[in-house]
Amino acid sequence: MTVVKAAAVQISPVLYSRAGTVEKVVKKIRDLGEQGVQFAVFPETIVPYYPYYPYFSFVQPPYTMAKGHLRLLDQAVTVPSAETDAIAEAVREAHMVVSIGVNERDGGTIYNTQLLFDADGTLIQRRRKITPTYHERMIWGQGDGSGLRAVDSAVGRIGQLACWEHYLPLARYALIADGEQIHAAMYPGSFGGQQFADQIEVNIRQHALESACFVVNATAWLEADQQAQIAKDTGGPVGAISGGFFTAIIDPEGRIIGEPLISGEGEVIADLDFAQIDLRKRLMDARGHYSRPELVSLQIERTPAPHIRERSTRLPVQTGRAAEEGRPVEAQ
Repeated sequence: MTVVKAAAVQISPVLYSRAGTVEKVVKKIRDLGEQGVQFAVFPETIVPYYPYYPYFSFVQPPYTMAKGHLRLLDQAVTVPSAETDAIAEAVREAHMVVSIGVNERDGGTIYNTQLLFDADGTLIQRRRKITPTYHERMIWGQGDGSGLRAVDSAVGRIGQLACWEHYLPLARYALIADGEQIHAAMYPGSFGGQQFADQIEVNIRQHALESACFVVNATAWLEADQQAQIAKDTGGPVGAISGGFFTAIIDPEGRIIGEPLISGEGEVIADLDFAQIDLRKRLMDARGHYSRPELVSLQIERTPAPHIRERSTRLPVQTGRAAEEGRPVEAQ
């Protein structure tokens, strides 16, 4: 039976710096690879930093937030780019599957994006948070349903969701029904205090129980000097960007494996024994014997939603006698 060594990473960004944060992430990936870690999850939009960190989207009115918004737009990640190539190369060298949150720039819009790299460095999923939360809607665009699926990787079948997407039962069920074995969860950290941390714990333990999968959850960390810098830059209080940390790994019975991280940088490392998935699903399989699809089912629109959908209006070229007689060309 499969056993995967996994890590949930609690890490701080290099404030306001895409290059610095990517360098820090790359180093952490290599360090974890030397420890034999096979799968790692990094926090929500850790590259270059979460929008609470510049803090403009929470404490500043819209007419004053242009500076912070433009700085985030400037430091956001395009996919692909030199930054994603650097992460992919570190992943390949470590032979590790990695889920990481980034602010993704696409034109003039930023998205809350989760990137999943396979152990050979291939980017096997890029999904965007489907609905930014509350004031986040001033910062991020909306994703589509194409990423509401689990994907096969070198360590098993992985699903990803970000933060309050875990409050969406249908979004979670899309991954449950798709047979995820490991769920990559990520939240911002440094926000909302102990209440936010408590809510994270409820979220991820409940999902583990319902999905009968392992949940590897990462939140970010802010150092005291970073909090002070943000407060200075925005005129906001430090208290609102304190607490809210719960980096942990949960087994299919909803139990916390090891000790969760609630302060400081570091990682939670644990072995995920897939035999526990069968033990749980023998009793309750939400995508199998415990479901009643003839009574309750889910319809998912997974078609990608590009802004341009080209439809050709050109007519087929007539040839031979049809052209001579001016007759329409028959459909082939």
